[in-house]
Amino acid sequence: MTNKSIPFSPYPLHELGERDLRLKERLGLISLIDEGARMKSPESPIVADLFNNLWELVNQTVSGSRINRLKPEASHNGFRIIEVNAETGENLGRLNMLYLRKPMPCYYLVYVEVAAPFRRKGLGTRILKHFREFLASRSAVGILDNIIPEDDPTYDIYLRQSWKPIEDLVGDTALADKRYYMIYIPPGMEGKNLKGPVLKLLHHLNRKRAAIDMRDNQIMVQRTIEEFKGLHSALTTYFQDEIGQNESSPLMRFMFTRFVTKLIAFRRRIENLVGYTGGDSLEQISLSPEIARLPAQSYAPLELENGPALVEGDMTFWNQLPEPFRKHPAGFIEGLPNYERPSLTAWMEEAGIEKGHRLTIGNLMDLGFDPTRLKEMEVNGQPCIIERIQAKQLPELKQKEGLLKEIQSKMSGCRIRNASLKVNLPLLTIRDRGNAYILRRKIRGIHYEEAMEQIQSIPCLRRLDGELRLQRMIGGTVREAYGVIAAQLHVAEELLSDRMACFVPWDIRTNRPVMMVDFTNSYLAAVWMA
Repeated sequence: MTNKSIPFSPYPLHELGERDLRLKERLGLISLIDEGARMKSPESPIVADLFNNLWELVNQTVSGSRINRLKPEASHNGFRIIEVNAETGENLGRLNMLYLRKPMPCYYLVYVEVAAPFRRKGLGTRILKHFREFLASRSAVGILDNIIPEDDPTYDIYLRQSWKPIEDLVGDTALADKRYYMIYIPPGMEGKNLKGPVLKLLHHLNRKRAAIDMRDNQIMVQRTIEEFKGLHSALTTYFQDEIGQNESSPLMRFMFTRFVTKLIAFRRRIENLVGYTGGDSLEQISLSPEIARLPAQSYAPLELENGPALVEGDMTFWNQLPEPFRKHPAGFIEGLPNYERPSLTAWMEEAGIEKGHRLTIGNLMDLGFDPTRLKEMEVNGQPCIIERIQAKQLPELKQKEGLLKEIQSKMSGCRIRNASLKVNLPLLTIRDRGNAYILRRKIRGIHYEEAMEQIQSIPCLRRLDGELRLQRMIGGTVREAYGVIAAQLHVAEELLSDRMACFVPWDIRTNRPVMMVDFTNSYLAAVWMA
């Protein structure tokens, strides 16, 4: 079990009765950042940190928090909650659990959730400690699924709280699935033979797995939508004068762009959640026309520039870039043409938007993704792609780059269903204005998922799929590529697919897959990992 957090949670959820207090706190944070911008304070947080850091307010809130000793039996359907709240009543985190009565009392820890600004402050440990005391007082067994990666600093958080691998009790051969269960045995049950009852509990948990996942998803979606609504209210209130005068500062455009990109990213992620039906719709959040028509601005205003640009990679390549690029990377890159991926081109044609149009914040909402994240340019005649990510994602990028280099060195010449396995390593990584920009060579391909979307949505490609089974061929090649790489690198396939993107050959101009066809077979010429 890990600290499963709300994917894009800028602030903790308050109950409806605390809405005024919540708004005041959020406006205070925005005001702090805005003042730092106007005063050019070197210690003021960059605007990107609006969604992550509350500085002294966070520390004060955490130090005054308390565990809410609810009666867990008062909840329904076996799902129960323990909360940690601030003195003001503000909810900072919670532990969600499922009660199982037979064959012995047991609480299954579904997830621990700590609101984004309050993580790494010890709240998760406090909740777990209280949970352990709760189990001991009820003479109930605790079970959880430890999905924290071994290289994560919090990996041993449960071991420090007297939890132990369930294999220590039931043995390796007794477990049919691959879940990483851990168990807590209360003092009153120590020394008893619990192997049989625990195996029955695991069987009951597996039967309830679908219901657990569905309720988990439902709660997280509801809470996240409430938080998005609260932040939207804070932003529109803070900038109400500019909105009313039909004006906009770079700070205002950046904040609303940041908000919308997080919103649409969350919308894409929840589409495939088990049990999510769209009942808790993000359509509850709508932009006013004054906000929707603002030009999207994806990097911090100049006055919030946080030091000089930092560059890693091939410095020879860096020196070949235009001087304006090297002086002001973020501004130059964001002014480049967007990468003309098929889904963007189709949307522009349908909307009657000409090439070169500067996308608005409302355009991003309509598209459902942020095409400004990918830019293209030529460097000495070499087509290149530049991807924008948040600076805080750089450690993850480093891990990915390490895996790509391993693939390159250990699997050179490898073929997957006749397709050559290739990698597309970063040439340069540039950090500027709160963002990181990754420059790679442009390949003749598109992301595997976009290729599948095009095949499913374009009539001529659907017909071609009926003749050549494109989805089966492409999907099978990509799945096998992940499997072969995972086995070769001794990495979990799920982890690999989370960290790496797979690209397949595609003719962007004609919007067609590029395949090799012979008398007996058709296959992809290559697949790229990036």
